[in-house]
Amino acid sequence: MTLNNTSPSWGFSRLLLQWLNLRAEESERTLLMFAVYTTTSIGLVWLEASTVALFLDQLGAEWLPWIYIASAGLGGALGLLSTWMQRILPLRQFIVTIAVLLAVPLLLFRVGLQFPDLGWLTVFLLPLWVDGAYALNHLNTSLTANQLFNIREIKRTFPLISSGSLVADVLSGFSLPLLLSVVGLHNIILVAAVMLVMGAGILYYLSNRYEQSFPDSHPSNLRDYHDGSSTRKLAGPLRQYEILLYAFFVIAQVLLLLIDFQYLSQLELHLDGKDIASFLGLFSGIVGICELITQWFISSRVIERMGVFVTAMLPPAVMAILGLIPLTILILAVLRVFSLKGLELFIGLIVLKFVDELLRYTFVASTGSVLFQPIPENLRGSVETKARGIAEPVATGFTGGAILGILWLIHWAFPTLGEKVQKEWLGWIVVVGIVIFALAWLMSVWLLRSRYVDLLVLSAQRGQLGSADVDLRVLKRAVVEVLERPAEEAEKRSCIELLSQIYSQDVGEILAPLLPQFPPALQRQSLEVMLNNPNPAYLSNIRALIETSDPEPDVLAVALRYVWLTEPEPDLRQLRPYLRPEIDPMVRGTAASLLLRLGSATQKAEATSVLRRMLTHQEEQERVMGCRALGEAVYLQTLRLQIPNLLRDKSLRVRCALLEAIAATRLEEYYPSLLRGLEYKSTREAALHAIVRLENDAIPMLLSLATNIHKPDLVRRYAWDAIGRISTREALNVLVSNLMTAWGNTRRQIIQIVLKLPNEIGIESVLDRLGRSGVEMLIDQELMFMAQMYAARIDLSRELKSNEADLLQRALKDALADSVERCFLLMKFLYPLGAIQAAAFNLRSGSPSEMARGLEILDQTIDIPTKRVLLTVLDRNSDWEKLQSLAALVVYQPLDERDRVRRLLSLRHFLSDWSLACCFHLARSARWNLTAEATIACLRHPTGFVREAVIAYLRVASQRALAELLPKLKQDPDRLVAAQVQEMMAELGIEQGENPA
Repeated sequence: MTLNNTSPSWGFSRLLLQWLNLRAEESERTLLMFAVYTTTSIGLVWLEASTVALFLDQLGAEWLPWIYIASAGLGGALGLLSTWMQRILPLRQFIVTIAVLLAVPLLLFRVGLQFPDLGWLTVFLLPLWVDGAYALNHLNTSLTANQLFNIREIKRTFPLISSGSLVADVLSGFSLPLLLSVVGLHNIILVAAVMLVMGAGILYYLSNRYEQSFPDSHPSNLRDYHDGSSTRKLAGPLRQYEILLYAFFVIAQVLLLLIDFQYLSQLELHLDGKDIASFLGLFSGIVGICELITQWFISSRVIERMGVFVTAMLPPAVMAILGLIPLTILILAVLRVFSLKGLELFIGLIVLKFVDELLRYTFVASTGSVLFQPIPENLRGSVETKARGIAEPVATGFTGGAILGILWLIHWAFPTLGEKVQKEWLGWIVVVGIVIFALAWLMSVWLLRSRYVDLLVLSAQRGQLGSADVDLRVLKRAVVEVLERPAEEAEKRSCIELLSQIYSQDVGEILAPLLPQFPPALQRQSLEVMLNNPNPAYLSNIRALIETSDPEPDVLAVALRYVWLTEPEPDLRQLRPYLRPEIDPMVRGTAASLLLRLGSATQKAEATSVLRRMLTHQEEQERVMGCRALGEAVYLQTLRLQIPNLLRDKSLRVRCALLEAIAATRLEEYYPSLLRGLEYKSTREAALHAIVRLENDAIPMLLSLATNIHKPDLVRRYAWDAIGRISTREALNVLVSNLMTAWGNTRRQIIQIVLKLPNEIGIESVLDRLGRSGVEMLIDQELMFMAQMYAARIDLSRELKSNEADLLQRALKDALADSVERCFLLMKFLYPLGAIQAAAFNLRSGSPSEMARGLEILDQTIDIPTKRVLLTVLDRNSDWEKLQSLAALVVYQPLDERDRVRRLLSLRHFLSDWSLACCFHLARSARWNLTAEATIACLRHPTGFVREAVIAYLRVASQRALAELLPKLKQDPDRLVAAQVQEMMAELGIEQGENPA
């Protein structure tokens, strides 16, 4: 019975998840996190709106600077408090405690509002707690999400989770006026507390529902396992980039506070307390709708079309323009061209606040994290923490102090002005500050842009470049500067490789004019890169190189290919001078292959004659160049007759060049020669390169070789490796399919090959096809195999005392170690490689303290359902304790020694060859009877020493059966087994010449 996956509900769910860029296994966690964040954010928005109304009504906007200063201090205090709590509480208790802590003080604040003597203090403390609550909520959300999702999952899920705050803006904004009419302004605090408690309740359910994601130990006990360089100070370009990042976030925070201060000041001047709360609610709802529309449908398209930095420049540029509008009105009023009505600044600040929130929480939020990408991964987290956790609070305190200073200066300089006039003056000064800081923000983005490209070029030399993060025009200019100035050849070679990766279509535009300046090695590299996408526009540059600079033979050969493969109507007669015997064989072979590909019948005949002479020439270099020329030709015609002799050529270079030619010309009848090339060390690399060139055409024969158990393990490994190097969708599907069915060394080899594929395409292919649940299933298979091995070790350790028993115990121990290694390899599909490697390294050390560190790393990193089982197996526990922990996967039933060995043989497809051999050696020494099925199966085993062990067992267990089998085994391909058979036949008196039945 199969499930009907074509049902409408299933199809709609699949489409919805695809639209949201989610996988099915992530949907429940994402939905719960979204619910937590949305519910808590609704409560915080209600609390913020009512707090602002109460604050402006009772204290006034002039107290806001003191709030900014006090908020910076409270932020630091809450940071210290949360750090202390993390040291004493497990993470699951910590996040729930923080969620509840957000709501508890609100009850005290509501009581404080009842007493006139405490009312002003309560109103002053409320906005401080709102700021702290937002900070703690962001911290809680980040911690929870990072525990629930791995680094790959969080890229898909967190944008949806973070949009919960935008949804909260809409829901809370439009519901707040209704709540005000029902419960009143003062009681909004209690309603907000209820919402915060509801959010804590959902979080409590979430933390219990995914208990395995939250370690029981304290995060503070985990030592830092990153590279020691993460503690060093940034120097040079990285240090400059770090300073610019701090400036970016400091200026952004200052601008946010200036706009917020003046916006609230204008609300105080024109509205009363209850109207302020209603206005803030409606304003939040309208902004939230616009933010949602922008975030879901506009942001990604704007970033894709305009680039990261142009998008990041939009908010400060718009802020500066909008700030200049009221200043222009003020100037016109001073010149008596325009009359101030008192509402210009008010309306202007509302528009400014609307645009700031819209752009800040969409464009800036979407591009901010990209700015940290050029920083090395081991330093990135530290820099981001400093920029957002230290620089922003410092900016908040600085802004509050600056506003207080300006207020004091106005009072001191103009004591006779009324309070309302002083506030208006302050408002215009703040507007001027907004324009200045908006321009400074714009400048910081511009400076970041130039440093950003420099760091990306450096990262590209380490293979860490992501083309999606690159501004190609700026990168092109930077690379051209490197190629034009005097520099090391290796540096220029790296720049050419970079261009070939991200600017491949028009790379000739950059390289063609520079060819005369390059040394021969760079000329050849440039021409080969240009030949990948030839363009007739650069033919004049190539012809000039050929005619005027007398290039080296290898450069001339590539240049000839470029000219005659790119020229729309090539004059092939010009190639005839290059066919003369005195011409270098590399150039002569290239000219002949071009004629063979493009020429007339006469020209092809002439080229064939030239290549035949080269292929039969006595000098090795001539034959090598002739074989390479074969690879460049399309039609080999009569030259095919030379291939059998060339395959037997005494020169290794000739044979290797011929393998390349077979792949290049797709000579299917000689594909078996490519596979045979894998079996010999001398031709292995050339055969591997040639086979990979065939791409999908090579997959069937490679798969047949890789799954042939009678071939040597090394050859099978190279066959899997070739499939991995092909890296097409079909090749990846083959690897993933066999990963699910293979076992032992084969599974380990496939995993290693997939993990090493560039840009994590192998990891993504496994996750796309198997999903997280599929990888977890593979880990569970390894754990079930371990359960069988531990059961065997326990059952076989009771009374057996022999060398054979010790050998089997050691073989089982090695099998367990291999299974643990495969578990660590599988975990690399789900978790950061650095953490898994650090844990594996510490666990292999054998030191109790180092092993504890490794287990702690895993405890903090992994979140698979069988996490506790795996940690128990990896810990320094006895075999019996480990077997008990595995009882949830495999129920242990004690067996006597003989039955346990029989059980092991029934699992022979999962055991190593040596373990199988040890089972038969132990059965022979203990004189146990084994099943005929297992005995006959292992007698056909492809490994010689396993067959040898079975024959030795039969010598003791059943001489009659052995006598019938020996004549059939005397031609065994393993010489040791054949010698053993001959010896036993002599012992049993079996005629050597007797033919097998």
